[in-house]
Amino acid sequence: MEEYAPHFKFEKLQIWQKAMDFGEDIFSVSKAFPKDELFNMISQARRAADSIALNIAEGSISQSNPEYKKFLGYSIRSLAEVVTCLHKALRRKYIEQEQFNKLYAEAFHLMNMMQAFKSKII
Repeated sequence: MEEYAPHFKFEKLQIWQKAMDFGEDIFSVSKAFPKDELFNMISQARRAADSIALNIAEGSISQSNPEYKKFLGYSIRSLAEVVTCLHKALRRKYIEQEQFNKLYAEAFHLMNMMQAFKSKII
């Protein structure tokens, strides 16, 4: 596969790259959830995780900083949803404590990055 040069400004953002990786981590870990969670927890966790990067990208295209901040707010809310899904998955024993700790730390780091980025937008 041929390398590509990023053309969209969001592709260069570290928060977008981290959000993309985090979404893939959530997709991966949710594969082990019970099949009866397919239309509940699996779907919710994956959609919320994907929404983080999607909203960062969508906001970056906006012509105004207040609108960009609004989309970053949506990303942060989606991240909070994923963290709640992780807590649910741990309580239901779909994931081990070690997996939870790793993903929780990633989520916390991403949240701090997004908050810092949002505060720098005027």
